[in-house]
Amino acid sequence: MSSVTLVLIGWLVMAAVMVVLWAVQRAHRDAGIVDVGWAAGLGFLAVLYAVFASGDLPRRLLVAVLAGTWSLRLAWYILVNRVLGKPEDGRYQALRSKWGDDAQRRFFVFFQLQAVVDVIFSIPFLVAMTLRRHGLGAWVAAGVLVWVVAVTGEALADRQLAAFRADPANRGRTCRVGWWRLSRHPNYFFEWLHWWSYVLLGVGSAWWALTLVGPALMLFFLFKVTGIPATEAQALASRGDDYREYQRTTSAFVPWFPKRQRTGNRGQGTASTK
Repeated sequence: MSSVTLVLIGWLVMAAVMVVLWAVQRAHRDAGIVDVGWAAGLGFLAVLYAVFASGDLPRRLLVAVLAGTWSLRLAWYILVNRVLGKPEDGRYQALRSKWGDDAQRRFFVFFQLQAVVDVIFSIPFLVAMTLRRHGLGAWVAAGVLVWVVAVTGEALADRQLAAFRADPANRGRTCRVGWWRLSRHPNYFFEWLHWWSYVLLGVGSAWWALTLVGPALMLFFLFKVTGIPATEAQALASRGDDYREYQRTTSAFVPWFPKRQRTGNRGQGTASTK
């Protein structure tokens, strides 16, 4: 099956899935389910490509396992920690309030855009799979190493934040535990790093440049669309000066040593909103 046909089929399936998730959102008034669908959808597309794409079979299986494992972990984490039994994410509450009576129509368009974004993000998987080079080699080893570091780091950051927020004693405090001491958004950083895995796995393909879509587009979304701006605007609106101090002392993205806290702010904090 040609790559174009596979991408088209993937888009049609994801568009249908997003219609179902939009209906779930409408019934429960919680648009956070779209994030679960987005993450799980990428794993589905990776498996679809592995089954029907051309290319070296071990390479197709490897990419499918890597992308599928990453997808399943992220989708499950979002479902359990952000959706089930939780209030709607503040970002979507803000959109729902802003859009008013037109919210459902706009959410439908938004969900369909996520289907398109899923397909675009899946292109690096397909490029890496269809590389007609037998054997795994050094570039593949490097890609797997980056994947292990990124997914382990993201999982650890997520676990640290979840454990911090689960402790009632930490209510009203900023999470500065583990990776969160070195970055305000370590989960976002490792998520971005993860997409470089497929850049390395795709080295040698005539379409290799398309693998750069993953890290480039992810960086754009994190810094300009739904990542850091929305998260920090919500934190500043609800936590004010304390979060400003966290911004002042802590790297926004790449984990790095924090600056010294001002004496008057030492020990203060509020719960992270990520």
